[in-house]
Amino acid sequence: MPETSRRGLLFGTAAVSAGAFLTACTSNEPKEKAAATSNQPAADDKPGTPVTIGFAGPQADHGWLNAINVQAKSRAEKYSEVTLEITEGSNDTAAQIGQVKTLINKKVDVLVVLPADGKALTQVGLEAMKAGIPVVNLDRIFASPQAYRCWVGGDNYGMGLNAGHYIGEQLKDKAGAKVVELAGIDNLELTKQRSQGFADALKNYSNIKLVARQAADFTVESGQAKMAQLLQAQKQFDALWNHDDDQGVGALRAIQQAGRDEFIMVGGAGAKSAMDAIKADNSVLKATVLYPPTMAASAIDLARALGQSKGISGLSEMEIPTSLTLYSAVVTKENIDQYLPTGFS
Repeated sequence: MPETSRRGLLFGTAAVSAGAFLTACTSNEPKEKAAATSNQPAADDKPGTPVTIGFAGPQADHGWLNAINVQAKSRAEKYSEVTLEITEGSNDTAAQIGQVKTLINKKVDVLVVLPADGKALTQVGLEAMKAGIPVVNLDRIFASPQAYRCWVGGDNYGMGLNAGHYIGEQLKDKAGAKVVELAGIDNLELTKQRSQGFADALKNYSNIKLVARQAADFTVESGQAKMAQLLQAQKQFDALWNHDDDQGVGALRAIQQAGRDEFIMVGGAGAKSAMDAIKADNSVLKATVLYPPTMAASAIDLARALGQSKGISGLSEMEIPTSLTLYSAVVTKENIDQYLPTGFS
């Protein structure tokens, strides 16, 4: 269940490695020392100085989180000089703090951390930075920018915004168009951001009205149960925005069981099951808005460059940005072949 703030620069989908969009990067040393070299070498695929990267994430109990681990491991394996120290992963805050402390004690060169709870793990991020270990904060953001060197993650507000604009364009010529929303967990900031982006996009289309909203729990079971309730309450509507493709599997089951097909459905995150359905074009699901787990591969690229004090080509600054917000592309049958390889199970 990805969560992030909306800080940072906008870039294309993270299937492109970090090596394609940054100019320079330094270690945790003072800027004056790092800037002394006017022409820093750019990071590339050639083997460089050995780097040990510590990776700590939450338990992979969701398709997206499992894909994060897969992306991190596969990217690290690409570089012969990179050693990846990866923790087991835990949703228990105390356990994850302990795992990060262990990586600090092992004196890894760089840390990549996707915290189960950004606020709760802020202190251990600060400890790593004070110990001279640069931290790449992945997705769920720490409470203090002093706890990380660079943040990289997705755009929850952008997901809702792009889903809303896609639906709006499909329905812009239909008078009295009705839309329903199957949200995620309502007490999560990410859910609020996705809903706000969606609402803001729909403001551009005076003919469209959001007539119902249900919050689910990012699971197949909750998606099916909550979608069944929406279908029973709304006898006719024109579009559905579902925040998460995992719960979307259940939502599609409920839709098929009800025999409904008068509307289009837009999913969220970019699961392979959703992409397969879009490509087959045999259901109401016509699009999904990405929240790319390939951000973990980009985090490894950034960590490698940090550990080697190398720049990365693409921008003119001597330093890497402090934050990178990935773009939430809309995937449809027109561009499905481009994005299908990024789909996760």
